[in-house]
Amino acid sequence: MSSAAISRPAVAAPARPEETNYLNVSHGLKSWLLTVDHKRIAILYLIGITIFFGAGGILAFLLRLELLTPQADLMALDTYNKVFTMHGIVMVFFVLIPAVPAVLGNFLIPLMVGARDLAFPKLNLLSWYCYMAAGLLLLYTVINGGVDTGWTFTTPLSTRFVNTNVITAGLAAFVSGFSSIFTGLNFIVTIHRMRAPGMTWFRMPLFCWAHYAASIMMVLATPVVAITIVLVALERIVGIGIFDPTIGGDPLLFQHLFWFYSHPAVYIMLLPSMGVISEVMACFSRKRIFGYTAVAFSSVSIAIFGFFVWAHHMFIMGISNYSALVFSLLTMLVAVPSAIKVFNWTSTLYKGTITFSAPMVYALCFIGLFVIGGCTGVFLGTLGMDVHLTETYFIVAHFHFVMVGSVIMGYLGGLHFWWPKMTGRMYPEGLAKIAAVTIFIGFFFTFGPQFILGYLGMPRRYAMYPPEWQVLNVMSTAGASIMGLGYLLTILYLTWSIYFGEKAEANPWNAFGLEWQTNSPPITENFVQVPIVTHEAYDYESMDHPERHSEFAA
Repeated sequence: MSSAAISRPAVAAPARPEETNYLNVSHGLKSWLLTVDHKRIAILYLIGITIFFGAGGILAFLLRLELLTPQADLMALDTYNKVFTMHGIVMVFFVLIPAVPAVLGNFLIPLMVGARDLAFPKLNLLSWYCYMAAGLLLLYTVINGGVDTGWTFTTPLSTRFVNTNVITAGLAAFVSGFSSIFTGLNFIVTIHRMRAPGMTWFRMPLFCWAHYAASIMMVLATPVVAITIVLVALERIVGIGIFDPTIGGDPLLFQHLFWFYSHPAVYIMLLPSMGVISEVMACFSRKRIFGYTAVAFSSVSIAIFGFFVWAHHMFIMGISNYSALVFSLLTMLVAVPSAIKVFNWTSTLYKGTITFSAPMVYALCFIGLFVIGGCTGVFLGTLGMDVHLTETYFIVAHFHFVMVGSVIMGYLGGLHFWWPKMTGRMYPEGLAKIAAVTIFIGFFFTFGPQFILGYLGMPRRYAMYPPEWQVLNVMSTAGASIMGLGYLLTILYLTWSIYFGEKAEANPWNAFGLEWQTNSPPITENFVQVPIVTHEAYDYESMDHPERHSEFAA
């Protein structure tokens, strides 16, 4: 047997006094606001994203209350437009895109690759300040009256026909884009240049592969939407004919530019959550991920294909039939690497020693929601069906199953998995499982009926609808209430655990990986000694072998 099969997975760090962990090494607000420790910056992001998630959730609930009845009897029509616009901007740019990379990626990637920090610590802090500055711009937009173009800022509506705060809202999205670019650049350089000795590309956790692929998309795609927002502002302020056909512009140009970013953005949101699922599945099945190499390359394939499918959002917007046919085919092909992941995750479960801990429950919920979201996406990639379903609630349901259902389930699963490492505290396991199932059930009741509403022809972004659709809308609003209770319960018990939770061991899940070879919470410099990697990723078979159990003890 080779030495790699019997040696330790890493040089475990000797225990350090609790006072030297990253949470206790320095105190005071200034030490947090000026920190360059990737772990503290992750906590700052966690606080910010939780606040924005709460705000976006409240806006969503207001929309569902309005749609409880067929008439617009809760808010004025222009107010409704502003509420769904602000909900979309908050959730897309300030929650879904940054959630997993900014919180879990920031905290874990240096630990997973055996580095002391990210490659550019000060740039990492700047990314958080960009995120918060963008949030303040968005807050100013709300205080100043809001914006009512929809989160896509569609032209010529955004450049000519509305007099709301398009420029400040666009500027908020523009500044938040710099946060994504800085974070992606940091991840790429760290993964390339700062891996521990022995950490080859194919010993690297799939979480890192997923973030690497997403980071490439962040760096390449985000500047496109930034330029698009600048062009919208120039047309609105100066009157240059870029998108408005009445002054010499091309309205399809905006669509091409916006969706060239926004479809890759789907995978910027989704790929990091897929990386979380790989880690959780391996740990709670006690098996190496089935087809590790295929899963790794599928992340890269998604990143590549993601740049070639943007026009499937434009089938009804005047593109040629030939273009539509090509993009329809490409849309079908991009589903293949995602299907590979689902197949390999379920194959990992086969004959595994499965433990249904809270992170595993979230992972299974992720797969259920993602499969439904992905399969309904095939309908939207089919030309004939897309013409009927575009701009209906079928789009809303599909988008939320993929984006909110899958991304947030992955985010919460990862948060529960690494919460003991981040905080040094355990949460109530029973409440965590109840919350996961509650969110899952509430989600199905919220967005499941919307597939039917969309098929029947109910258009999205309307505050009024025919009375015969009220029953399905009432079901949707009831589901949103259930889902909201699940989210609220999660926030409450995780907050409680910080103060009263049982102290966590260094490796409470008996998981494989460098991040579990240091204290909980980790020391500021992550490891006392540079770890040396001698094992393949997810080598649970060797780790759990009775004769070598002591070799892998944390």
